[in-house]
Amino acid sequence: MSEQNTAEKSGFKVKVQRFGSYLSSMIMPNIGAFIAWGLITALFIPDGYLPNASLAELVEPMLYYLLPLLIGYTGGKIVYGGRGGVVGATATIGVIVGADIPMFLGAMAMGPLGGYLIKKFDEAIHGKIKSGFEMLVNNFSAGIIGGALTIIASLAIGPVVLGLNKALAAGVEAIIAAGLLPLVSILIEPGKVLFLNNAINHGIFSPLGLEQAANTGKSILFLVEANPGPGLGILLAYSIVGKGTAKQSAPGAALIHFVGGIHEIYFPYILMKPALLLAAILGGMSGVFTFTLLNAGLLAPTSPGSIVSLMIMTPRGEYLSVIAGVVAATVVSFLVSAVILKRSKDSGEDISEATEKMEAMKGKKSSVSSNLKTNAEEPKEETTSSYSNIAKVVFACDAGMGSSAMGASVLRNKFKKAGLTDIEVTNTSISNLPNDADLVVTHQDLTDRAKDKLPEANHISVKNFMNSPKYDELVAELTSAGEAPVKEEVEQVEKKDINKVVFACDAGMGSSAMGASVLRNKFKKAGLQDIDVTNTAISNLPDDADLIVTHQDLTDRAKAKRPDAEHISVANFMNSPKYEELVDRLKK
Repeated sequence: MSEQNTAEKSGFKVKVQRFGSYLSSMIMPNIGAFIAWGLITALFIPDGYLPNASLAELVEPMLYYLLPLLIGYTGGKIVYGGRGGVVGATATIGVIVGADIPMFLGAMAMGPLGGYLIKKFDEAIHGKIKSGFEMLVNNFSAGIIGGALTIIASLAIGPVVLGLNKALAAGVEAIIAAGLLPLVSILIEPGKVLFLNNAINHGIFSPLGLEQAANTGKSILFLVEANPGPGLGILLAYSIVGKGTAKQSAPGAALIHFVGGIHEIYFPYILMKPALLLAAILGGMSGVFTFTLLNAGLLAPTSPGSIVSLMIMTPRGEYLSVIAGVVAATVVSFLVSAVILKRSKDSGEDISEATEKMEAMKGKKSSVSSNLKTNAEEPKEETTSSYSNIAKVVFACDAGMGSSAMGASVLRNKFKKAGLTDIEVTNTSISNLPNDADLVVTHQDLTDRAKDKLPEANHISVKNFMNSPKYDELVAELTSAGEAPVKEEVEQVEKKDINKVVFACDAGMGSSAMGASVLRNKFKKAGLQDIDVTNTAISNLPDDADLIVTHQDLTDRAKAKRPDAEHISVANFMNSPKYEELVDRLKK
């Protein structure tokens, strides 16, 4: 019975984390735009550093139109790629026009809804469109669905979201007015340790804070989760009165946390002494109380939560109020932590064990905290795949930022030293794994999700992003494999299964659409209707295209764009003998 309860709790935790990641994934890719808006506001409004009436006119359109549309596009793109993003952004304009406030919550609803509806429509009509009508149906379906959603959003959904938004804003204002905002730290600090910090900050506080900033010029909500004070106090306490490896590693962790803004690095220190959660909560409450007392606030969201970011986003002349809140949180957190650590009877702390405990609790990997770990046993790989033809390696985590970026940096340096500079190493979130990834590296708790997303790629599962022996094994195998003969690579391309054929031209419309229609009819007559035949512009060639057909004048561009695919060059899209040759080959 206890195992069943544990499984249920774990399942609920994962669902909460995924929902939080989904909310924050609509905001985080657009943080740069939010910061741009904050900087323009700080510089050019009448009370800014460089008042300029003309440039100040940028502030309102960016806030009311640009930022919500970006959120709507991102939400739709997460659900159904670029096509979903376009419909999601189109639908978002409905809630924007139907309200008199910045419609961030509306965008977070309409973006995914638009992407979902166009995805379901495309699935319903797949393979049912008559040849020659694909472009007409694709363009008008997106236009009709997007237009209909825009009207519905403006007349019906917009007012509902507006009412909800105003109710939430009124609730926040009431909490602030009653002086109860510091109590939010009781939920915030434990939530951060459970890796819900991005969801809390960017999924909840950022949309509400932006509306508040639009009305008052700043918002305290941007400071509630981003304050580095509570974590800094805990790490300083470990540095002074801690024991063992925790004391030795705490100063470096404090620098990464306070200046680098990576809050997750102090979570293992709390897990070593769960009582320190009290220090984080009291520190957070003290900081928020000080912010409230001094009427502190930031111009826009900060990411990461570094003291540098906080200072950049602080309104002119209000630096002392922000610094005071950070200092108050640090002092209180430090004092409480010092008392707890001094009363501890443990002879020494195992930071590696605490880091592993954190990762097990969260179900995800933290790259920066991996710096704190010692030799940890790596999970055994079940695959026996050869990595001799790897051209692109992708590190993936939930957010696609901190953890995966650090891991990618480590492997990129190893490749550089080994002379493997031709292999691309990048990072992203699991939800955005590219189809052209040859090898995906994930933490062991995320590997199953990555395999579900991209089953055809090779996968490496690691326990420590920053120091895995599998990196050296991969380098050794790639180095010993050397360069595969060009002839062998060509033969592999020619012999691989063809599941998707893409006709490509400059615009991706007229000529390629007609060529795709011709080949689609030939496939249908030959009983090859399971092979997907579509068309697009060369600049938008999909990563999962197995065979690309282009006019002979455009083949070189297509090969440069997708060198891993097979290419057929034709002189006439409408009547090429190569189509019959392809049909005969595939039938065999």
